[in-house]
Amino acid sequence: MVFSSLPFLFFYLPVAVAVYLLSPLKLRNLCLLVVSLFFYGWGEPVYISIMVLSIAVDYTHGLLVERWRDNDRRARMAVASSVLCNLAILVFFKYWDFIAVNVNALTGLSVPVLGLPLPIGVSFYTFQTMSYTIDVYRRDAPVQRSVTAFGAYVTLFPQLIAGPIVRYRTVADQLVSREENLEKFTSGIRRFTVGMAKKVLLANAIGQLWDVSLASRELTMAGAWLGLLAYAFQIYFDFSGYSDMAIGLGRMFGFEFLENFNYPYISRSVVEFWRRWHISLTTWFREYVYFPLGGNRVSRGKWVRNILIVWLLTGIWHGAGWNFLLWGLYYAVWMLAERLFLGKRLEKLPAVLRHVYAMAVVLVGWALFAVEDPGRLGDYFRALFGGSGLLSAVDGYRLRSYLPMLVILALGATPLAQTLWDRLGDRTRSRLAPVLVLAALVLCTASLVDASYNPFLYFRF
Repeated sequence: MVFSSLPFLFFYLPVAVAVYLLSPLKLRNLCLLVVSLFFYGWGEPVYISIMVLSIAVDYTHGLLVERWRDNDRRARMAVASSVLCNLAILVFFKYWDFIAVNVNALTGLSVPVLGLPLPIGVSFYTFQTMSYTIDVYRRDAPVQRSVTAFGAYVTLFPQLIAGPIVRYRTVADQLVSREENLEKFTSGIRRFTVGMAKKVLLANAIGQLWDVSLASRELTMAGAWLGLLAYAFQIYFDFSGYSDMAIGLGRMFGFEFLENFNYPYISRSVVEFWRRWHISLTTWFREYVYFPLGGNRVSRGKWVRNILIVWLLTGIWHGAGWNFLLWGLYYAVWMLAERLFLGKRLEKLPAVLRHVYAMAVVLVGWALFAVEDPGRLGDYFRALFGGSGLLSAVDGYRLRSYLPMLVILALGATPLAQTLWDRLGDRTRSRLAPVLVLAALVLCTASLVDASYNPFLYFRF
């Protein structure tokens, strides 16, 4: 079940909210745990056992870390055991087949390819549970002695499927006591509706242009770049829309999650782009991989190694495929290039040229990310750089057809709408907000009823 679906909007969410609000305060974490497990089990009930195992492993390891606080060696062993258990779950379900296929191809062995479906959200909740044990060890968060509260944290349905990655320390206090009031609840509804509109009305609308571009066997240079532009907008409004919905739902249940996107397409460098895109993931890798490796407080050679490790892990985190590894390496190279010698040169350029440079790098990166088949990826890159014609009549037709939507998407990817909204007076905003929310809900519902095209790109990561 995804948020942009009619069963979620008109069955699950109203029931979950009603059950939660009618529950006594002391039982609300238990209520969240139950409704979240139901949410997860809706799609794949067999994998509830994996989530329960993950909860049990990290809950007990957190207690062990606290128990062995005075014995650093044992405490470190508990942290290492927790990390290994979580990585074992992730590797088995997400990467086993990829490893098996490549080992068989290289060695001629017959390592079994299992073909197991990927548990929904496994990449997100394994990272979250790992952060818990590490945070307890570092004294960045208190140990959680209530298995119910810890289970509610792991299974919390607003951010279960695709994040944002909620580190334990950012919600530790909220699991014990959180503010729940009408103002926060209505704010959550508004934020959820904005996210749903981004996903349903914008991402879905432009996604079909990317699909036809990817499927085309007579792709021109113009068509390839137009397709990549469509994908860039689709994945941004899809994923940032989902993050908005998750943040809004969190507020409805009394939680405050950190922001996950900050207008990444206004960036003027690759480094800036990754400060604004999927902030929870980059923060996680910085806190739990980059800094423990020494960050930039090491020799230049080790710093280069750290950047390469972090970005190769970032790439493979997104999917079990060579294209994701290449994507991670691609960004590692650009990060190193900007920090070693491009940075000062870029600062001398006009802002518009820096923006064009950053978006060109990002668009090429999306080709590596989106096209998983190696043969098709080669064909797409040939088209991108003029290897199969420059322009066709079909390209002109598609551009004319989608131009109004592309303009709307380009403006929507900037802070313009938020700036205009903030300039309105409080009274005007209070009058307009309910009308806009209702209109967005009606339009989204009509779109979901009428359309069969409703993909969610990060659902498989």
